[in-house]
Amino acid sequence: MIVPVRTYVTIFLILLCLTALTLAVSFVHLGEANTIVAVTIAFAKATLVALYFMHIRYSDRVIWLTAMAGLFWMGILVLLTLSDYWARGWLPILK
Repeated sequence: MIVPVRTYVTIFLILLCLTALTLAVSFVHLGEANTIVAVTIAFAKATLVALYFMHIRYSDRVIWLTAMAGLFWMGILVLLTLSDYWARGWLPILK
């Protein structure tokens, strides 16, 4: 499928707006929500890049399955890393 240039320009402008939003949020004190907001915006940007610039949006279901398997594996690795990090006794949260 040939994707129109307008789609790429639109996604690019959305990515620029999300980047500006990330910058704006970095100057606002939200406490512990700063990390959640930043990760949410980063997730939205990564999703747009994967769907449109990596052409997953218009690909076969096998590509979708491969992308989801990669995300699932990354989630496992992040959870294993965080479980090790949280299990350490030197964290101030656990004391």
